[in-house]
Amino acid sequence: MGGKTVQMVLEYDGSRYFGWQLQKEEPTIQGIIEEAIRRITGAHSSLIASGRTDAGVHALHQVCHFKTSSEIAPEALKRGLNALTPSDILVKDVRHAPQDFHARYSAKSKTYEYRILNQPDPDVFVRAYAWHVPHDLDFAAMKACMDLLQGRHDFTSFRASGSTNVNPEREMMRSELHRSDEHHLIFVFEADGFLRHMVRNIVGTVIEVGQRRFSRDDFVHILHARDRRLAGTKAPPQGLYLTMVKYE
Repeated sequence: MGGKTVQMVLEYDGSRYFGWQLQKEEPTIQGIIEEAIRRITGAHSSLIASGRTDAGVHALHQVCHFKTSSEIAPEALKRGLNALTPSDILVKDVRHAPQDFHARYSAKSKTYEYRILNQPDPDVFVRAYAWHVPHDLDFAAMKACMDLLQGRHDFTSFRASGSTNVNPEREMMRSELHRSDEHHLIFVFEADGFLRHMVRNIVGTVIEVGQRRFSRDDFVHILHARDRRLAGTKAPPQGLYLTMVKYE
């Protein structure tokens, strides 16, 4: 479709959605927004995201775009979309973009956070927004593993089994672990791209280092082995947030 390129920034709670990508029978972020666009513009538009978040994953700053021949102004489109979408999805920004803008291929980096609740008892109010890990964790050992990930690496050991990515190498600009308070840990990853389940597989493996199931040397071996079978368990989706997408 020709016409204008519209760029949007979305925030969403992924708890009750079956991920980003359109599905016939289940609610998805793409499906909800595409239907709202159709109702406003009178035409179907394919919505392209910077990356497809999985079921249960959240976004604070998801960038997407679509093509339209509609003359509706960006601010009016923003108001209309927010009026037509559920309260767990927010359209934060709408603007016209250059014709060649592409939410995925124009992106220079993406940042994800993964949040851990580390205390003996779960918290009913954050169960959909963090992974509850009740065990004592070796924070220093986990942080040492995160430091090792900076730079360019082949992340085959941390991608989903059956992933079809041709090139498994990614440039990791930031890989950090912080304590936001006594019981909350936050992993931060910024890279030029991510393989499917890469963040969740890294987090799951680093947590196993924290539980002393793996050592730092084991983690180094796993990273360089390029074998998903050696890495730890995949962290659950609810702790993962897409927090930023950067462009030129």
